[in-house]
Amino acid sequence: MSQVTHDFPPFIKVYKDGRVERYMPKLDYVHTGLDSKTGVQTKDVVVSTETGVPGARIFLPKINGPDQKLPLLLHYHGGAFCIGSPFDILTYNLLTSLAIEADVIAISVDYRLAPEHYLPIAYDDSWAALQWIATHSNGEGPEPWINQYADLGRVFLMGESAGATIAHHVTVRAGVNRLDHLKIIGVLMVHPFFGKKDNDKMYKFLCPTSFGYDDDPNLNPEVDPNLPLMSCDRMLVCVAERDELKDRGVRYYEILGKSGWSGNLELVETIRGGSCISCLQPQEVQSQEMLHKDYLFPVLLEKIYEIYTLMPLWGLKSCLTEWIIWIWILC
Repeated sequence: MSQVTHDFPPFIKVYKDGRVERYMPKLDYVHTGLDSKTGVQTKDVVVSTETGVPGARIFLPKINGPDQKLPLLLHYHGGAFCIGSPFDILTYNLLTSLAIEADVIAISVDYRLAPEHYLPIAYDDSWAALQWIATHSNGEGPEPWINQYADLGRVFLMGESAGATIAHHVTVRAGVNRLDHLKIIGVLMVHPFFGKKDNDKMYKFLCPTSFGYDDDPNLNPEVDPNLPLMSCDRMLVCVAERDELKDRGVRYYEILGKSGWSGNLELVETIRGGSCISCLQPQEVQSQEMLHKDYLFPVLLEKIYEIYTLMPLWGLKSCLTEWIIWIWILC
């Protein structure tokens, strides 16, 4: 058996012969088409054959008429940059729910994963996806659903864990490289990852150009001179009481608030909530703790319970956080 050279549970194990083993089994793939229960349609699209971005999945809710324009929610999945997919059951449940409840077109990006594709490739793929969406601003882009139904003056970005880090990176990049006729209204940062320790060995391995320290702007936005240029009007940072990433998430909120960025900034903490990664464990996906009635505003209990009993969500540890997020989009 080949020797293990790098071991980062619960994510990946790397062998001397280059083979990569992922600890977590692949989640069920969901085929595209019309969901008869929700009315949401899905399709997979190619983002760019030139840049190498694999593609994305679009979630389209019921449309009331040919002239209806909906906000667009661009989603970057989590998974420590090395696991996760826009095509699996967890992403499907999350974006189907948000598409229905917030009445948005949702798109989840299939960025390339490390270590087969070292960082910063995931950042570049994700930026390329936003650029691709911007090509639809004149109504003549390559994807008809975006041309016909998406309002690119009302764009939201969202990510959980590593996906939140990517959403942050893309939003800053959008501020530096202005995209004409596309406006990012808000960014939803769910349990953002900005490193775990002073020397994050796993991140350093996945991103050979980084030392894994606070001098890397992707781990410590405080050293990024472009932070005040972040191209969005509103930012919602969600952290969880029991998540090891909580302190760095709160620190990010504080740094952004002092940076000179002029947008509206909010912080929400889920009491007793755990990390995004716990939702990937099979025994946790169906956990009723995610739906515990003590988490909820009593007046919202009946509706929330009805919706989310059937839809366990990755990265949104409690229904309270889920409710805040889609109401925040609507407002």
